Amino acid sequence: MLSYTLKRFLLIVPTLFCIILLNFLIVHLVPGGPVEQMLHRMELSAQEHKGGASSAVDFGQDAVVKELKQQFGLDQPLWKRFYIMLKHYLMFDFGKSYFRSESVTTLLINRLPVSLSLGFWSMMLMYLLAIPLGIQKAVRNGTCFDLWTSLIMMLSYAIPTFLFALLLMIFFAGGSFFSYFPIQGLFSWDWSRLSFWEKIKDYIWHLVLPVSAQVLTGFAALTLLTKNAFLEELSKQYIVAAKAFGFKFRTILFKHVFRNAMIVMMAHLPLTLFHVLFSGAFLVEMIFSLEGIGLLSYEAIGNRDYPVIFGSLYLFTLTGLVLHVISDLLYTWIDPRIHFEGKN
Repeated sequence: MLSYTLKRFLLIVPTLFCIILLNFLIVHLVPGGPVEQMLHRMELSAQEHKGGASSAVDFGQDAVVKELKQQFGLDQPLWKRFYIMLKHYLMFDFGKSYFRSESVTTLLINRLPVSLSLGFWSMMLMYLLAIPLGIQKAVRNGTCFDLWTSLIMMLSYAIPTFLFALLLMIFFAGGSFFSYFPIQGLFSWDWSRLSFWEKIKDYIWHLVLPVSAQVLTGFAALTLLTKNAFLEELSKQYIVAAKAFGFKFRTILFKHVFRNAMIVMMAHLPLTLFHVLFSGAFLVEMIFSLEGIGLLSYEAIGNRDYPVIFGSLYLFTLTGLVLHVISDLLYTWIDPRIHFEGKN
């Protein structure tokens, strides 16, 4: 088990290197880099100061471009930039944002609590909804209840997260129908003036719609996973024998089937966490203007802010790889009967 664990964690290094290299090449090949973005901003600023007239300064001059490239460190060869980036990333030094007056590490740390908050509550509600529903679908497999809930989950799985988010805003956040919930942000403008319990209420009030959008699109897969795990256990021989000995079905279900079926669900927990933190939350944070890592990454891509883009990608990739390994190892931690050494 120890050798397998070490091997899995060591494999993270070359995998992380290849993913970073691929992302580095793709991002740098995309036209309209940070120099072009800065030139465009300078030109717009100059036109505004001159009342919309054309700027007398040619911002495409070689001297200006050369100065900007030196400022952003883009005057060096591509391989050297990649080498310097890797050397700093080993120390979790992601550099400084091109268009913000903060380091990337500070930006990520400041935005991380919002993403963690959204992801934690979404994951909790997904499991609280998916596990009971999945058990009921397994017990009532083939009935009208199973059929109709499967249809609802197919629709839930097929509709993208951003569409659910927009629909919730239309219906419940001042759209064409009701105005029960705030349309953006995680706190009210007068947050600092509120009492402790009012702050908790305000925090929950702001989380209702974004968390609901996450849960509505994420619970379907977990529900089907739960159902399949329970159906597999219910079809095993020891269940047939227990029924023959006269054990009550409820006792069999919760004393034996539940424990074995939940191995799959618990092992899937890290992957669910990664999905709600970085995959689903990306669009939700954009739509509800939540100052999390998803929104930060989106703005960085639009601005071609390379340090923020690569810092976010590094964090996403490293977290995803580690959580995949943890998910794999959870099988053995939960059920010692499983051994990975035989796979080697």
